[in-house]
Amino acid sequence: MPQPHSARKGGDGRLTAALDPHDLGPQDACGVFGVWAPGEDVAKLTYYGLYALQHRGQESAGIAVSNGRQILVYKDMGLVSQVFDESTLEALKGHLAVGHSRYSTTGASAWHNAQPTFHPTETGSIALAHNGNLINTAELLGMVADRAGLDGQLDLQLRAQPASTNDTSVVTALLADHPGQSVEERAAELLPQVKGAYSFVWMTEHTLYAARDPQGIRPLVLGRLERGWVVASETAALDIVGASFIREVEPGEMVAVDEDGLRSTRFADPAPKHCLFEFVYLARPDTLITGQRVHSVRVEIGRRLARAFPADADLVIPVPESGTPAAIGFAEASGTPYGTGLVKNSYVGRTFIQPSQTIRQLGIRLKLNPLRDVIEGKRLVVVDDSIVRGNTQRALVRMLREAGAREVHVRIASPPVKWPCFYGIDFASRAELIANGLTSDEICRSIDADSLGYIGLDDLVEATSVAKDSLCRACFDGVYPIELPDPAVLGKDLLETVQPAPGLSDVRPTDVDGLAASLAGGGAADALDRP
Repeated sequence: MPQPHSARKGGDGRLTAALDPHDLGPQDACGVFGVWAPGEDVAKLTYYGLYALQHRGQESAGIAVSNGRQILVYKDMGLVSQVFDESTLEALKGHLAVGHSRYSTTGASAWHNAQPTFHPTETGSIALAHNGNLINTAELLGMVADRAGLDGQLDLQLRAQPASTNDTSVVTALLADHPGQSVEERAAELLPQVKGAYSFVWMTEHTLYAARDPQGIRPLVLGRLERGWVVASETAALDIVGASFIREVEPGEMVAVDEDGLRSTRFADPAPKHCLFEFVYLARPDTLITGQRVHSVRVEIGRRLARAFPADADLVIPVPESGTPAAIGFAEASGTPYGTGLVKNSYVGRTFIQPSQTIRQLGIRLKLNPLRDVIEGKRLVVVDDSIVRGNTQRALVRMLREAGAREVHVRIASPPVKWPCFYGIDFASRAELIANGLTSDEICRSIDADSLGYIGLDDLVEATSVAKDSLCRACFDGVYPIELPDPAVLGKDLLETVQPAPGLSDVRPTDVDGLAASLAGGGAADALDRP
């Protein structure tokens, strides 16, 4: 049995000023939602679907709706509840819609990169939402420039506002340029050329589409309404709108929904590499992935963690909320009582006002506060989902000791994160990943825990009931399932440093001859300056 890594008790007496709400761990991908349901209030269905997916992205939100004649896109910076109100949703009338909640992995966090992206075409318009991250964006950008030079179709965006700098806008421009083809035919031709992780949901005036990359790295599911169909990043979004879960959109599959019903085409052979980190952290615990309820998987992870790294302790407490299921499993398998030792302020998020130095010195208390009467004098096992930089755990251990904990044994429900993700999760750079430069024993001493135990990769994989070869484990073992190009053409700021090709602007006209419109939410111009 592996032994937990031990560290000296006590600390150096310094206040932890490094941790605040801007010290972010692994950031979620994005949330996508689409619905085709004549007779239903599709804008409100999309709003609630995005609400269920808010955990996947908190930077911006948007909804596109078609009434059969034109598409209207409304989006802004902020949370779903900040972007939309009753009057806005009432104005979005139609029979199909696409929605998005964003965490940026390519392109700056700015209005022109909010989604859904919009693009007019020869015969109508397209609005597209994307969860994931592409690795051949530079190559696709070259295709945009080549096609613009050949046929000039992308010149339809001459009245556009500032250019988008995300990979989604590149794909939207390429989809929209389809002379002599339908959008569906163009998608079948284009998708095999798109490399990386993507779950796309897009729409024309009459049809809802969805597609998932051949590896199926990011999740995408299909649901049925009484009078329509829904696609979403997670089954939790189906639940909230009353849709029945039908199945996952398969890797390498494209589905389309219109008045003729649902149809499916295969644009690539499936080679499943589902993201292992979805099971650890990204997905909601009430979501179903590959037939497994995420909560149950996380409880099993906790059981295995307890067997691998037991601790002589009085109480098991989670770091809420992502550590909760694993802590339940740890307590169950170890026989140590489970308790609530930390209270979380759920309203501290990405838009939290920059704290003063005095407040910064309170560190983790901005997000978590200990229940002294529960933990005082106790030997604690503290279960968390992952360690990235180590700042959070260092501040947490200190806080618990100050609240009277006798011992603090840290248990982590994932292996050490040593490699960056290029498929839609924004980890710290490799140089910032604490496990990249330190052994587990050194990390234990760094965070001043009495012991530290990470679940092993094989144990984690077995807890998911998914074959190891069908999982992307790159952040843990450095094995990337899709070959990466030169580092010079990777990175979040790739398109910030090049001159955009024609046709990459996200259109914001007030009138496009009935084709479509894309509108900023109220006050979008100063959104990045707002708290």
